Order: sequence, then structure tokens, then C-alpha cells
Amino acid sequence: MPLTSALDGIRVLDLTRLLPGPFATLVLADLGADVMKIEQPGVGDYLRMVPPLVDGTGARFRAVNRGKRSLALDLSHPEGRAVALRLAARADVVVEGFRPGVMERLGLGFDSLQAARKDILLCSISGYGQDGPFRERAGHDINYLALSGLLAEIPADSSGQHPAPLPVQVADLVGGGLYAVVAILAAIEQRRRDGAPRHLDISMTEGVLALMASEMAELLAFGATSRPAAGDGLLSGGHATYGVYRTADDRFLSVGSLEPKFAGTLAAVLGFEARADEMLAGPERQAELRSLLSERIASRPLDAWKTAFADVDACVEPVLSLEELVSHPQHVSRGVFRHDRDGALSMDGPVHTPCTSSTEDRRSPKLGEHTVVLLEEAGYSDAEVESLLRSGVAQRDELSGED
Repeated sequence: MPLTSALDGIRVLDLTRLLPGPFATLVLADLGADVMKIEQPGVGDYLRMVPPLVDGTGARFRAVNRGKRSLALDLSHPEGRAVALRLAARADVVVEGFRPGVMERLGLGFDSLQAARKDILLCSISGYGQDGPFRERAGHDINYLALSGLLAEIPADSSGQHPAPLPVQVADLVGGGLYAVVAILAAIEQRRRDGAPRHLDISMTEGVLALMASEMAELLAFGATSRPAAGDGLLSGGHATYGVYRTADDRFLSVGSLEPKFAGTLAAVLGFEARADEMLAGPERQAELRSLLSERIASRPLDAWKTAFADVDACVEPVLSLEELVSHPQHVSRGVFRHDRDGALSMDGPVHTPCTSSTEDRRSPKLGEHTVVLLEEAGYSDAEVESLLRSGVAQRDELSGED
């Protein structure tokens, strides 16, 4: 019996743009869902135009929208809303990332969607959640990290200034995107049992708060006055055998030798006479140990350390640049990177099981590329489709080959 993807037959109506929602629906598409992406005619998802551009389309857009179908539709027009509701009637899940209240103003709130399909699942992704005093407040990833406590855990530099913002959008991708996927999968299973509709309220701030569980546990255990300060914790710079060190050729080596067996191996490879327990000594010795590690690791280039640690278990790895990722043997062996049919390099999803989609068409869609076929699938006649196109309520990509 041929294997199928986990979400084969599940339709997702995607009203999101930029990063959190599209990343969530990307994961759903990777798991086999049919993702119907609604975009504004003439504009599309704003991420389409964010540089760098590849063949006129933003590289970031291509990365998080592969395997989806695009329908250009004006949701501000009554006919556009009617089309959206008709599509929702055929969808299992609707995902939106507007500020709270916008869906209701568009006539696409939970009650309206439930009238279209009685067991609809609506997933709303927002910065602060669907209620509370910040529900309509604007924000970006850095703000969500600030209000979750994560930003305060990043040690300040020697001048007392916080370092540059994180290069990865943790709140968007994890706090919003991945938690939305978890909630949607759970809701699909719950609906299978009870047939009930659900409105899933995903707060990106609270998603990051969930990642702070161990830090909050530490706070409760130590209390605010005795808890290690930022930069002094076991995993935040306070321990010499957990950190990043510069090599002789100005590259970097990551060291995570926290357990005694790894610390002992680290000491042996570096040529220290120290025992494992000495490497893991208390706070009073960590500055001295860090100085010793810095001096020793700075004495040789990165390739020399890669060779020295290649066949031992010490939790030591080189810090790779983005350019080096594609050729790393672990990534090559696992098939992490691939070239799509349009020649673009993309990454496969991290779920390596028969649950994932095996489709070869992994490219991102052109704006309105699937407008006609999606309208036809929703039951619109040729004349009705042409009327929607002529009025500008819907738009198709003129180069898509649709008749």
C-alpha cells in the first residue's frame, strides 16, 4: 500500500502574510495539506518584495511559501468576502494573522466562518493574543522577546549595552508558527472525536514565554535576589565549558562540554592536565578556566580543532557560516537541502518520516497563479470566474498558463 502524507485531504485557507502564519502553513504543506494562499491583487504577500529578490520575488517569500497555491482576491470587496467564505466552506482550517478584530470587520470572523462550515477550525496568530489590554497593540519580534523575558536573559556587553537583536525571529517562527501548527494538529484530532468547531488563539509573546519554562523554574527555586544574573548562568556565559571561542584564524569553535565525561575529553584534547571535576569547578574558578580555554583554542586554526575533535565525544563543533551549511556532510547525508524544479535551493522540513509530503513541485507560487483553478474547484462557473476577474475582485497571474 503506497504511503501518503499525514495531512493528505486536509485543506487550509491561508489568509496570512510575512512570516509567522506563512511559516505555520509551510509546515502544514510539508505534511501534505493543500494550502490555498489568499493574497491581495496587485500586491500580494508583502514578503514577495522584500530583498534580496530572486527572479523578481523575495528570497524569503520563496522559502516559506513553497508548495502552496495562490489566489489573488480582494477581501475588502463584498464579492471577495463571499468567495473567501465559499472557500472556507471547503476548508478544514482557516489561518489568519491580522490584528484582533480585523477578521470581524472583514465579515470573516469565527461566527461567519462557522456559518460557512459548522466544524471549521480558525487559527488566529497575533502578537499578544485575542484579548487583554495589548490585543490591538502593534509589535515586532523584538518586542515579543522583550515582554517574554527572553531579551533580558541575553548578557549585556562590556559597556553595559545589549547586543544586536537576534538574527532569527524566534517569536514569529516558534512562538507563532510552530505553536500554531501544534494547536492545529491537536484541533484536527479533537474535531475527529467530537465534530466541534474551534477558534485557536495563538499569542507569539506567550509562545516565547513557554520557551522560558526552565528559566522561570530557576527563578522560583532561587528567588529574584539569588538567581544568577544574565551572563552568569550555566548556559548563558557563566561556565567556561559552555561557550564560543575564537580560533587562530579568526573562526569560532562552540564548546558544550557540561557533563564530566565530556569535560574530561575536552581537557585531554586541549592538552590540559586538569581532571573533569576541575574543569567543572565552581563559579570562583570559571573566569580562570575561560581564560585558559581562550588561550589554548586561539593557538590553532579551526580546521586543526575540527580534526582534533572529529573522532571524540566532547560536544565541540565548529561554528559554520551559512555558506558552509550546504556542503556539511551531516546535512548532505540527511538531504536537508535540495534544488527545486525551478533551480532554486530550498530546505526540506525537519520531519523525516513517511508523514511528510513527497511532491516534486516545491516552488513558491506566482501571485494569483492558481486563482482560476481554485475558483473552479469552489464551484464557480466559467462566466462567474470571468466576471470576478473583470471586476478586479480576483486576479490571475497572466504567465501561469491558466486559460
